[in-house]
Amino acid sequence: MTAGGSTKAATVSTIDTAAPSRLHPSDLIAIGAVGLRSRRLRSALTAAGIAIGIAAMVAVLAISDSSRADLLQSLDRLGTNLLTVSPGNTFRGDAASLPETASPMIRRIGPVQAVAAISGVEATVRKTDFIPETQTGGISVYAADPALVDTLRGSLASGSFLTSANEAYPAVVLGSTTAARLGIDRIGLAVWLGEQWFTVVGILDPLQLASNLDSAALIGFPVAAGQFDHDGAASTIYVRADPEQVTAVQGVLSRTTNPSDPSAAEVSRPSDALEARAAAATAFTALFVGLGAVALIVGGVGVVNVMLMSVLERRSEIGLRRALGATRRQIALQFVVEALILAFLGGVLGVTVGVAIAIGYAATQGWTAVIPPVAVVGGIGAALAIGAIAGLYPAARAARVSPTDALRGV
Repeated sequence: MTAGGSTKAATVSTIDTAAPSRLHPSDLIAIGAVGLRSRRLRSALTAAGIAIGIAAMVAVLAISDSSRADLLQSLDRLGTNLLTVSPGNTFRGDAASLPETASPMIRRIGPVQAVAAISGVEATVRKTDFIPETQTGGISVYAADPALVDTLRGSLASGSFLTSANEAYPAVVLGSTTAARLGIDRIGLAVWLGEQWFTVVGILDPLQLASNLDSAALIGFPVAAGQFDHDGAASTIYVRADPEQVTAVQGVLSRTTNPSDPSAAEVSRPSDALEARAAAATAFTALFVGLGAVALIVGGVGVVNVMLMSVLERRSEIGLRRALGATRRQIALQFVVEALILAFLGGVLGVTVGVAIAIGYAATQGWTAVIPPVAVVGGIGAALAIGAIAGLYPAARAARVSPTDALRGV
């Protein structure tokens, strides 16, 4: 009795002190990957659903940052110290005009570095004199100072700008849009301006701070006065000020331009438009990222469906593993890891596609591609978060499967 009782007690003690079932993390990853490899097409389609949402979010963030960086580079290159003076309204509310003394008076302001004026001319521009006057193509004619391009920090695609040597003669400089509409791609050709031929001496590149001049033809003030009886009054004056004194100059420009009625001169800052565009790009980014998040959530729902189907199809496998000693926690972790691997693969694919889209789009726009690190890290992180959340319910279902019922096929 004593010997048998001792043997029985030893057996019970051995059972009670047996080490619990353990699963190494590397084994857990391997087991999770087995389920994906056995259903490759389904896994690939589910990962693609995650990838679509991630790609949309990464591409939008990268394209927005690239666009904003390009605008800020333009601001750095063109400067934020350009001001424009244009006619306002008189104190009676009537349309005003800038006095002829406006430009000389503005040049007397100490921090002012450069001044250039333009003035509208009543004339049309056509490729030949056979084209009716009514078919102007929306092209405006302006008299311009020779210092205009330097003041605007613009450049020419071809030829040169007006100079003191040719501004009194029938010479014209075409804006970039004007040249395209007239079908002129080189200097030396002539256009029918007003009632005579003008020789094209230059073609401008697009002017970001004076986009209205892209669809204009520019001639000298002397020829405008001689050929079109132009009075010489400026319609817009461009002022380049000391960058440290822009606000101070802006505050005195109206009174300097028209001392008798400062309200008759309006002062604006063209760079504000570029800054507004940069801010608008950021605002639209939030909207499109939200749409990408919706696509990502849809992908997460797909993960839930696929994992639930996997649980139903693998009941016997789950039952066998439970019978061999796997705990409920290990079964749950297996399916959570499987969902995380699926989401990670979708996240990596989505980030890769999103970056490629952003780089390609930036190249077509002539931008320098900017890929924000937060888009890459956040894209993969968001995919993993969706995978973890999507895998919780299927994992809980798998953990509740009874080993005896599963092995009997119930």
